[in-house]
Amino acid sequence: MLTGKTALITGGSSGIGLAAARRLIADGARVAISGTDEAKLDMARRELGGETVAIRADVRSLTDLKAMAKQAADAFGTIDILFANAGVAYGTPIATTEEEAFDRLMDINVKGVFFTVQSVLPVMADGGSIILNTSWLNKVGTPGRAALSASKAAVRSFARTLSAELTERKIRVNCVSPGPTDTPIHHSAGQTADDYKAYTERVGARVPAGRMGRPEEIAAAVAFLASDQSSFMLGTEILLDGGLAEL
Repeated sequence: MLTGKTALITGGSSGIGLAAARRLIADGARVAISGTDEAKLDMARRELGGETVAIRADVRSLTDLKAMAKQAADAFGTIDILFANAGVAYGTPIATTEEEAFDRLMDINVKGVFFTVQSVLPVMADGGSIILNTSWLNKVGTPGRAALSASKAAVRSFARTLSAELTERKIRVNCVSPGPTDTPIHHSAGQTADDYKAYTERVGARVPAGRMGRPEEIAAAVAFLASDQSSFMLGTEILLDGGLAEL
């Protein structure tokens, strides 16, 4: 389905990004992943094998992003698929959130996505596909998640506006919107296996589907949006939240 295509995935060393890399490779694409932890990147690169390229880049740094785009283009010639996946998630209660935490979240989740796309566009093939990772939180009002939800709503808006801006190049921009997904982002320092199991059961019980999502489920939607099978989709999102936002 993606034979001959090339892809760049930010935040690709774990969680949804790593699952997406596995899926795109299985579908025939050559993949570059980026992240900030060199040890995790090297482990992911070895696991993915083949022609996988691992690039250390912080999405808060325009210098890093431009170097990331150049390194991917040097390896593959051009980029057909961009999955802007890198992000952070933590509580942002209105009464207690400090400016530093607010700025970090917005720098990674909003500024990071915008300038990731800007940096990659010069090496992206016309007719390519850009997939942005937003969240079910862009649709609901969740206490204690004001800034996080706003950051994800901004990413959802990017899919609309950037699709409109890039129509002349026939580059499609769409979103995946995961609900709670069983990835390392939910692990806390010092948490035991039993603690995490209890956490996933507690969170899953609040989801109409009765469980947390799996990274592979989100990756399947990314693969669909990356492929020509989704060629009539522009500026929209695929919601994969087990019914949280709709039921």
